[in-house]
Amino acid sequence: MARFIRYNYKQQVMIAINFEEQLQPGTFEHAIHYLIDNKLDLSVFYPKFKNDDTGRPGYDPAILLKIVLFAYSKGITSSREIAWCCQSNIIFKALSCDTVPHFTTIADFISSCSDEIETLFEQVLLICHEQDLLGNELFAIDGCKQSSNASKEWSGTFKELEEKRAKINRQIQHHIKEHKALDQNESRDEARIKRAQQTIETLEKASKKIEDFLKKSEPRMGQGKQKKEVKSNITDNESAKMTTSKGTIQGYNGVATVDKKHQIIIDAQAFGEGQEQHTLKPVIEKVKERYERLNISENIYATGTIVTADTGFANEANMKYLHENNINGYIPDNQFRKRDDRFSGQKAKYGKRNQNKAGRKASVVIPASEFQLDPITKTCICPAGEDMWLKKAGFDNNNHFKLFFEGRLSKCRDCYLKTQCMRNPESANTRKGNGRQVSFILQRKTKPRYTDWMKQRIDSKLGKFIYSHRMSVVEPVFANIGTNKGLKRFSLRGRKKVNGQWKLFCVIQNIEKIMNFGALSA
Repeated sequence: MARFIRYNYKQQVMIAINFEEQLQPGTFEHAIHYLIDNKLDLSVFYPKFKNDDTGRPGYDPAILLKIVLFAYSKGITSSREIAWCCQSNIIFKALSCDTVPHFTTIADFISSCSDEIETLFEQVLLICHEQDLLGNELFAIDGCKQSSNASKEWSGTFKELEEKRAKINRQIQHHIKEHKALDQNESRDEARIKRAQQTIETLEKASKKIEDFLKKSEPRMGQGKQKKEVKSNITDNESAKMTTSKGTIQGYNGVATVDKKHQIIIDAQAFGEGQEQHTLKPVIEKVKERYERLNISENIYATGTIVTADTGFANEANMKYLHENNINGYIPDNQFRKRDDRFSGQKAKYGKRNQNKAGRKASVVIPASEFQLDPITKTCICPAGEDMWLKKAGFDNNNHFKLFFEGRLSKCRDCYLKTQCMRNPESANTRKGNGRQVSFILQRKTKPRYTDWMKQRIDSKLGKFIYSHRMSVVEPVFANIGTNKGLKRFSLRGRKKVNGQWKLFCVIQNIEKIMNFGALSA
């Protein structure tokens, strides 16, 4: 018969543990323990404590910071889970010296110390500078869109929220009638009556929530030239709906500026808009101001430092800003690959994206040349002989003066040419659909633009070489934060709090670089 080592779960054992011996050199936990105890000044956290003479002693910010950074490095952002780890995980016990902060203490520390975290971020950056980890040769700027602690179901323009509230009120009236009918029925079903009452109370709270938001808030306006209203969010109105490769999310765009030499993050800011064009200027100016304040460089851009970003940051205003401030920038437009000979055979070699998907049909529509335009009266007649609506007249992104026409929905819906004229004929049958849209260029601007100046830089041999480094600088940083560390969403609400949490995510990246390439690696 097989024999096994004897064991007894009821056996009592006393184990002597030295907490510092659990933090072995070469590990991330040792790195944060060493930096916080020996290199970082945490006195900025002290003014929050008002217990000099009376009151219960508080947890040392060093302890809280160590366990939060280590938890984030493992993808743990829940304050309840961090508190549980302090009870059950030996590394957390070693970092916290066997103290167990309540989860509310941890949550309050993270959410209320955004300004102090900014100082912490800069102290870590200064250590990177002192250890010669910053090259200051090339900066790559990019954004990482992440979900926030808000539901996109509570998003909408003020008009859409009013319609949502009206719909909820209609549901309330329906359930009230149902509740009365159940209440008057001789064979009373108490369970159904209770469920109906709970449904009414839930809907009333939702209606009141929307009503209060509409009374206290103003419509959010976009950052573009036209300043159109964008969707507000009742839960976190500083967040925004954003389109990502994995669908639409409600969240923030974490923008990071990364130094090329060792992929150190030199600036981290969270923005509550999906569009990135308006973020370029504040990011560049923040880096300049920080470098000057930390005595790293009086004017980092005057030394010829290169700034790169992807096409999401490109517009005429940004190109003008770079040119007027003599910033050595390389930001391509969205057509730069079409002008590059190296990509000329990509479609023939690999095929057009999604062209072989099942059920996909080639869309052949009547071209704009079949529409009758009168440029004098600015009118247009469609091939079916119907007048079209002049939706907009103005300059487009290429500075061309255009007329934008749209078919009237009531005409397009029953038009005999609908299937030939529209790419998606079914959209004309919906209440919020659109008729056929067509545009005409009346005037082409020949005046040189700042975008043309950037095109020449990007299309040059030097420009192609420089821009080829952008992806290898910034994308691995987001892969490390999102995939390796599992930090794929923000757990806080409000831009200031999210901004602090995004900096904590980025501090982890920088501490790892110090651990691998700085003095801690010796």
